[in-house]
Amino acid sequence: MKKIDAINKKILELLQEDSSITNVELAEKLNLSPTTVFERVKKLEQKGIISKRVVLLNPAKVGKGTIAFISISMSGHSAKSVKNFWKEIEKLPEVLECYHIAGEEDFILKVIVENMQCYEKFLLHKLISIENIGKIRTSFVMSTVKYQTKIPLTEICEN
Repeated sequence: MKKIDAINKKILELLQEDSSITNVELAEKLNLSPTTVFERVKKLEQKGIISKRVVLLNPAKVGKGTIAFISISMSGHSAKSVKNFWKEIEKLPEVLECYHIAGEEDFILKVIVENMQCYEKFLLHKLISIENIGKIRTSFVMSTVKYQTKIPLTEICEN
């Protein structure tokens, strides 16, 4: 991977803090012309460094107060069964994140629902209907200590 220059790092930091910032405001903060900033942002998008811009909601304020992390062990590990699992998980709006992991379990899901009754319905009517699920283990979030989507761009790991 090529290094990201200092100006692009600053653009990315500012956009991660507030993706609704206008191009003109971004240019003012960087002491650059709006055209230059626009071109840099477009290149960052074209390279896939910026994958999308989103609005983050407060789950409790929109009635989604129950967050669960679900560890899943598959009963079969063929490429076909894993790809089928991915395809089925993509269809479930309750699943915010899904990671294929190494270790005892095969996947970790982050799921958000209204309450425990909705979690039970999700589990019994959606999740366990996916083929090849062997074991499911759920941990519920009691409180959030840290929630951050901003990826640090400074060098923090020295070799």
